[in-house]
Amino acid sequence: MTHPAQTIDFHKFKVSCKACSLQELCLPRGLDSSGMDRLEEIVKRSRPVQRGDLIFRAGDKLINIYAVRSGTVKLSMLDESGADQILGFIFPGEIIGLDGIDKQVHQVSATAIEVATYCSFPFSSINNICKQIPDLQMQLMRLMSRQLTAENELILTIGKKNADEKIAIFLLSLSARFHTLGFSASEFKLSMSRQDIANYLGLTIETVSRVFSRLQRDGIIKIDRKMVTIQDRDALVSVSISCQTAKKLTGHD
Repeated sequence: MTHPAQTIDFHKFKVSCKACSLQELCLPRGLDSSGMDRLEEIVKRSRPVQRGDLIFRAGDKLINIYAVRSGTVKLSMLDESGADQILGFIFPGEIIGLDGIDKQVHQVSATAIEVATYCSFPFSSINNICKQIPDLQMQLMRLMSRQLTAENELILTIGKKNADEKIAIFLLSLSARFHTLGFSASEFKLSMSRQDIANYLGLTIETVSRVFSRLQRDGIIKIDRKMVTIQDRDALVSVSISCQTAKKLTGHD
């Protein structure tokens, strides 16, 4: 099955917060017109950034908080040897930039791994608006907590797993996140490269490719270019070994 290339409509990047399809993910429910108008005054919407473009770099001063609108962004930092270590992947409706709040300097780098767009909010302005709209502050805290919880659970879970288990848990974790964001939990785009997945999971690219091929050969998943379909969720859970952990990651009983 061939998937047509996605057409980018540049006009849609001018859409207001009120009309944005992601507003329920980014904004608190019940935010009135006055609160929405105050956000409109400070939000800036980016033109598309290309694959490999940096949104911010580790060491940059904290200026903005960003809400990803389309595309995928990876977070990374340099390890002790100076090599780039991927810490996570961010999808539409998720927030980046919160890592800089403590020291007012970004601790990680954010890089687009495909064409992406985002909204930016000056942190100083958000701080002032949050004082006026407590629900907005709570929503930011919920978003931050949800992302940190998902990332920490995945890191803790895959630490001592073998390659097959790591890949299975990674796919189940992505499935759960896409489901939370309102997308399909069984069919989604794997926008990151095999190299990025290998880096993130602590595997070699050859091992990642071999496990994907085996899962596809066994009829557990189907891969069509970058589209992944989970055909047998129960079998994928079994591969992950710990059913209890997998249930937590998938959000399904």
